[in-house]
Amino acid sequence: MHCQPLPLETTGAFPPLFLDYISQKAHLKPFYGHFPTLSNFEKQIKDKSQFPSEHRAVLVKALERQYKNISVKPDLTILNDPNTFVVTTGHQLNIFTGPLYVIYKIVTAVNLARKLQAAYPDSKFVPVYWMATEDHDFEEISYFNLFGKKYTWQTQQRGAVGRMTPRELGEALKILPERVPVFEKAYLQCDTLADAVRCYMNELFGAEGLVCIDGDDAELKRLFLPVVESELLHQEAHQISNATTQKLEAEGYHTQITPREINFFYLVDGLRERIVKEGDIYRVLNSDLVFSKEEIIAIAHQHPERFSPNVVLRPLYQEIILPNLAYIGGPSEVPYWLQLKGIFDHFQVPFPMLLPRNFALYINSASQKRAEKLGVTVEELFWDDVKLRKTFVEKTSSLSLELDEEKRAIEEVFVAILRKAISIDKTLEGAVNAEKTKVLNTLENVEKRLKKAEERNYETEVNQLLGLKSKLFPNGSLQERSDNFLNFYLNDNTFLEKLLGTFDPLDFSFNILTDEEGDEEVFSSENATGRINPA
Repeated sequence: MHCQPLPLETTGAFPPLFLDYISQKAHLKPFYGHFPTLSNFEKQIKDKSQFPSEHRAVLVKALERQYKNISVKPDLTILNDPNTFVVTTGHQLNIFTGPLYVIYKIVTAVNLARKLQAAYPDSKFVPVYWMATEDHDFEEISYFNLFGKKYTWQTQQRGAVGRMTPRELGEALKILPERVPVFEKAYLQCDTLADAVRCYMNELFGAEGLVCIDGDDAELKRLFLPVVESELLHQEAHQISNATTQKLEAEGYHTQITPREINFFYLVDGLRERIVKEGDIYRVLNSDLVFSKEEIIAIAHQHPERFSPNVVLRPLYQEIILPNLAYIGGPSEVPYWLQLKGIFDHFQVPFPMLLPRNFALYINSASQKRAEKLGVTVEELFWDDVKLRKTFVEKTSSLSLELDEEKRAIEEVFVAILRKAISIDKTLEGAVNAEKTKVLNTLENVEKRLKKAEERNYETEVNQLLGLKSKLFPNGSLQERSDNFLNFYLNDNTFLEKLLGTFDPLDFSFNILTDEEGDEEVFSSENATGRINPA
C-alpha cells in the first residue's frame, strides 16, 4: 500500500483548535502536558511511573473477569509489572465497528505501542481499546454503511449500550452481501454488546496485543470512589473545567463539551440518567429516584458501579485505573481533552499525551485510474463541488474562458471617453462611469455564460469527476467518517495488515492510500437503506 501524506490544513476538514494544537501554538501549551513526540515519551513514562501497584492488581483481575470467555487472549498479567504502560484509544460500540476511523484509531494505538517498544526496550507497552459500554446514546451506534447501503439496528432495549443483548443483529448478518464469521461469532454467541465487541476486536487485533477494557465494573469503579464522592459533595469539576473553557473561548476557539454541576449519571439496567442536586437532595432525572446526601454517599460506597462518569470525568476515570501514557483521539476528542487538564491537576493525576489518530483516504486502483484520466489531483478532490467543477473546466478547456483582456480594453476606451466628456462638461463624469459599470457587468455576465456553456461541453467528464468524488467522499463527508472497514476488508482480507504496515502513529498528516498493484472496484453507487428489526 502506497501512502502520500497531505498537510491536514489543506483538507479543510479539521477545526482550528485541533490544527493549532498539532502546530504546537505557544498559547495552547498551558492546556496540555507533554506534546506527543518520541523523545517526550521518556518524560511521560517518568510521570506515570508512580502508578499504584494496587491499581494494577485490580485492573488485571477485572480484565481477567472480562476475558474469561475468550480462549486465545493477550497476556494480561504483564500489566502487573511496574514497567508496563499502556497507550489508549476509545470509542462507542458502533455495530460492525461503525465508521472506518474506529479501525484507524486502533491501528494507531497498536503501531504506537510497537514504536515505543523499539525506542524504550526496558519497558513494555500495551495498546488498549476503551469500550464506551456505559454510553446510552443508542442512535449513534445503531447503524453502519456498507457498499452504499445503510444498515440500522432497531430495538426496544434501553440504557447503557454495553449491557444490551446483540443477538438481534442476527438479522443484519442474514442480509449482508456475504458472510462475516468474525461478527457471526461475536453477535450470536455473546450475551452483551460489550462482550461481542471484545470478542471481534480480539479476533481482529488480539494477535497485535490489543486489550479491550470495559469500565462498567464495580471493582474498577471503586478505585474511582474518591472522585465520585468529591463530585457529589463539592462539584469542583464544573468550576475548574468552566474556567479552562472560558480561557479557550477567549482565544477564539469553539469548545466541544459543556460541564454539568454533577458530571455523573446514575446507571442500572435499562437506565442511565443524569444526577442533579436540588437543595439538599439528589435527583435522578426521568425517574422517581431521589436521595439525601447520606443516602447517595452510602450507595456510592456500596455500589460504585452505579455512578457513570460523563465526558468531563470519564477521561479522569480512565487515567486513574490505567497506567496510560497517551490518549489517541480524533479532531473532536483532542480539543475536549484540552478543556480538562485543570481537573487532572486538581486530583493530582498525570495528564496523558494527546495523540491525534491516523487519518486517511483510501483510493482503490479503479478510482485512481479515473482520477489520473481526468487529470484531477488528490488535493482538488477535497474542494467543494462548485470549485472543483469550475477549476476542472478551466483547466481542461482549450479555450480561454476569461474576458480579462476585453475588460482592460473597455477600461481604456472609457478612460478616453471620460477625458473627452470632462473637457466638455465636468458633470458628465458620473454618467460616463455608470455606463462603464454597465458594460463591465455585461461582460461579467457573458463570461459566466461562456463558462456555463463550456461546462455543458464537458458534461460527461464533469459527471465522471463528481461521481468519483461521491465515491471517495460519500454523502459529502470524509470516507473515514462514513464507510465501514468491510467495504475494503471483504475485497482484501489483508487490509488491516496493510494499514498496520503503512501508518506512522507520530506523523500527523492526512494519508492518501493507494494500491501498489491494484484491486477490483470496491465501491458501489447504490444508495439504499436496510432496516434490521428485532428478532
